[in-house]
Amino acid sequence: MTAAAPSIAGMDGEANALRIVPANEASEDDLAAIFGTADYPGRCQCQRFKVRGWIWRDSTQAERTGMLRASAACGDPDARSTSGLVGYLDGEPVGWVAVEPRIAYPKLAGLRVPWTGRHEDKADEGVWSVTCFAVRKGWRGRGLTYELAAATVGHARRHGATALEAYPMITQPGKEITWGETHVGVRQVFEAAGFVEVSHPTPRRVVMRVDFT
Repeated sequence: MTAAAPSIAGMDGEANALRIVPANEASEDDLAAIFGTADYPGRCQCQRFKVRGWIWRDSTQAERTGMLRASAACGDPDARSTSGLVGYLDGEPVGWVAVEPRIAYPKLAGLRVPWTGRHEDKADEGVWSVTCFAVRKGWRGRGLTYELAAATVGHARRHGATALEAYPMITQPGKEITWGETHVGVRQVFEAAGFVEVSHPTPRRVVMRVDFT
């Protein structure tokens, strides 16, 4: 049974619609507001699967920030591609989700999680991936990731994807998981968006997928 997404409450406590747009229609200031600078999203800038080598050793904060801005194509509504979606609530930029072709994440090719027990063509340009969520401080805990995950499905389909994958964590009631670990999302979020589990490579990680063909 598909999990139901929680309703989203705005600043006034009433349910509000989350407006989600491609990141190239957002500004660099909007992304900066979402990611911040103090915790994991602000430090990583959604580059964990893109930096070749060890992210903290082989890249600088300025380089990671520049990489995100360049791939997102902020402020260029005519850009041919972008690396994610941005959510707005009550006119404020509140959330980000990374979604683009799987080959855009070179680090994925050498990791255990996407490939254990699977026989996938790692160079298949038609398969897209959802790799990262970032929710702005002050707006967390409202179920924004459910809406962001759901939006990736239509976005990937419209841009010609044959399939869309995610690599979420399994969360257990009463067991704390740090923000840094759950930046990939949690299983119930993708279940609600229609993804199905295709492999279970580690005790706490699954691969989930939507096929469009």
